[in-house]
Amino acid sequence: MKYADSPAAPGRGQNILIDGHRKTPIETFLEQLNDPLIFVLFMAAAISMLLSEFSDAVIILTVILVNACVGVVQEGKAQKALDALKQMTSPTALIRENGRIVEIPAPDLIPGDIVCLDAGRQVPADLTLTSVTNLKIEESALTGESVPVEKDLADHSQAFMSTNVTYGRGEGVVTAIGMNTQVGRIARLIGNEHTETTPLQHRLADLGRVLSIVSVLLCALLFAIAVLQQRDIPEMLITAISLAVAAVPEGLPAVVTLVLALSVSRMVRVNTIVKRLPSVETLGCVSVVCSDKTGTLTQNRMTVTACWTDGHILEAARLHPERDWLFLTGLTLCNDAVLDTDSRLGDPTELALLDLAGRFGLSRPALEQDQPRIGEIAFDSGRKMMTTLHRRDSGSISYTKGSPDEILRRCDTILLNGRAVPLDPPMRRTIEAALHTLSARALRLLAIGMRTGDRRPKEQNLTFLGAAGMMDPIRPEAVQAVRDFRKAGVRTVMITGDRPDTAFVIARELGIATKPADCLSGAQIDALPDREFARKAGRCSVFAQVSPEHKMRIVRALKASGHIVAMTGDGVNDAPSLKAADVGIAMGVTGTDVAKNAADLILTDDNFATIAKAIAEGRGIYANIKKAVLFLLSSNFGEIMTMLAAILLNFSPPLKPSHILWINLITDSLPALALGVDPEDPSHFMHRPPRPKDENLFAAGGLSCTLLYGFLIAFISTAAFLCLPVAELRGNGLTLSLTNLRLLLAEPQLLTRCQTYAFTVLGISQLFHAVGMRDVETSFFRMNHLENKLMLAAFAIGIGLQVLVTEFPYFVTAFGTCRLTPEEWMQLILLAAAPLLAHELLILTK
Repeated sequence: MKYADSPAAPGRGQNILIDGHRKTPIETFLEQLNDPLIFVLFMAAAISMLLSEFSDAVIILTVILVNACVGVVQEGKAQKALDALKQMTSPTALIRENGRIVEIPAPDLIPGDIVCLDAGRQVPADLTLTSVTNLKIEESALTGESVPVEKDLADHSQAFMSTNVTYGRGEGVVTAIGMNTQVGRIARLIGNEHTETTPLQHRLADLGRVLSIVSVLLCALLFAIAVLQQRDIPEMLITAISLAVAAVPEGLPAVVTLVLALSVSRMVRVNTIVKRLPSVETLGCVSVVCSDKTGTLTQNRMTVTACWTDGHILEAARLHPERDWLFLTGLTLCNDAVLDTDSRLGDPTELALLDLAGRFGLSRPALEQDQPRIGEIAFDSGRKMMTTLHRRDSGSISYTKGSPDEILRRCDTILLNGRAVPLDPPMRRTIEAALHTLSARALRLLAIGMRTGDRRPKEQNLTFLGAAGMMDPIRPEAVQAVRDFRKAGVRTVMITGDRPDTAFVIARELGIATKPADCLSGAQIDALPDREFARKAGRCSVFAQVSPEHKMRIVRALKASGHIVAMTGDGVNDAPSLKAADVGIAMGVTGTDVAKNAADLILTDDNFATIAKAIAEGRGIYANIKKAVLFLLSSNFGEIMTMLAAILLNFSPPLKPSHILWINLITDSLPALALGVDPEDPSHFMHRPPRPKDENLFAAGGLSCTLLYGFLIAFISTAAFLCLPVAELRGNGLTLSLTNLRLLLAEPQLLTRCQTYAFTVLGISQLFHAVGMRDVETSFFRMNHLENKLMLAAFAIGIGLQVLVTEFPYFVTAFGTCRLTPEEWMQLILLAAAPLLAHELLILTK
């Protein structure tokens, strides 16, 4: 798709960056022909024409055309699948509409919309800011400046599309959308975006180059031997060229690209959006999953169940709206969540506080009419607090909400019986004991303090009002997911900002930890040197009261120990650890745009069990690609060995050039693709340990599989080629010798039938081989063949095409074959089924 010369009329759905130049079908077709091996085929066709072998020339050109068309279709399907995924990852925007804040897809913004910004969101369009509160925006994507820019309404009143809000809040009016934005203008200059390739694709490209060199050398050797044997030089030249091309699975990169694209689309069905293709491969190697607790291991339905206020622990229902008015008011006003009849927007813990206040008839809009917000200090994960300053008739008042430890440290008085009294050491110990009691009930605690008479918000010399304890129920499926991970050799690590005792209770219920020693707090992490921490990190399953810096240390320590780490996150400060992990996983529901941009995967349901499904899918995708690769290599190896054996024995060629290219056409496309998208049950892969990240494709029996089936296919193809002359020698009582076999194979009519036999067995045996390769550990009779309809179609089409070239007169003439009787067909099919028989025998020996 080309850039539009002029933007479309502003309308909903126009706020998108149009892709750079996209290849047309003709350009894609020509690209398929831009390959050295294809050039060699063109040379072979030209030589055929010069020798008046027009049928061979037509067949070679037809094979080139069909291969190119298949490549165009495969690339088109892959592009469509990736385009669909790109649409799913587009951000959302909060806009103020008719006095309410609503969330809409960012592409639907139009100039004039009023957009609300807060920490963690991506700026969805170019804006002119109308209000700011400690607003800082990271604009390195545009300016290269790594330090976030502090915004004001004077010199820095513009916000730009695709930049990230790192701190504070603000509002702005949309001034430009889509390609008219600053980043859109840059996009016009950039042109094409580089298509990301995976490490597997790089390894396959290297393998292809090696195979090309080996095949050319081998076929050069074959041609040299033929010259020494004084064979027909032009015929052997074309044969050698055809074999060189057929020996290299040139369709493999296209198959792998399509398999990855379609498999990534399949992962959407398990609520996982893949943003970067390499992460699909890495998923199968993950040995440790580090997960946030809230919303991932739990249901993200926070509810306040108990509170400490006015010197007592009370169940939430026993709070009194008059006695606890300041406590409830502070929790409501020091809050950025939006709760009304139509929407619930904001952090789940803040929504739980608004729900609590709502039980007693308090609402944030009503309270803000009497006590409007006039200042604030936004939440920061380092401080673990936020503060809001409000104006009221009797003077200003500020509320500070956050971690109980941090709030207590900043308080010097406490509200008891409606009066502020000094917070002496005995009372501090009483509060700490109460908080410990609430934590032991696996409650997440937030404390609230206040301060009066300030023009600016401050976070010192506060009056302690109390603490709210809330619970987020564990997801039942997360318990099973932890068990599944354990069976799959993957360790689960829980990372949370909760206190260690709270974290341990939840981890024990999930099956992540069994004893308190499995937990490590942020303070303990700080006290440990790197080497000692790396040693402990390998044993600990729970990290409590951690900061973003701690998360980075945890990831680095685990990676230094040789683990492949997956890390979940949802906040702005999670972005560094998501990037540092081998696989960064962002939450799709509660995750900020910054976290989603930094991640490799996005969970659309914020569910920990989905990670287990994604890893199972990742393992299955790699296994399918490996099956397709080994199938193609072993099949092509069989073709080379068939020809090489005949030439070394000085026999007539068992295959014509057209035969080699035809077999390459019917086996390198549909059967390989059917293996690549085999819908095997992903749970099948969760009963084995993760594979090493640098594992070779030939590892775990891959090389022996390639050689075994390659030699077997060559053996039965050679046997089919020689069965008629052997039978004739025996029938006439003649000596079975190489000389006699050569003499019989020199007879044109017999040679044609022998070549037809070899051609038929070689082609059909590869189809049987593809069926067996679906699962090398399961009997053919126990496979569910109906679940892979593409394989059934590939097998039927392959048989049909083979029948076409031996039974229809025009094709019989073109390919130099002969018609076969039903009995011959039956015998050849039984011989061609040898790879499937070998598959069954290998299963029995295991």
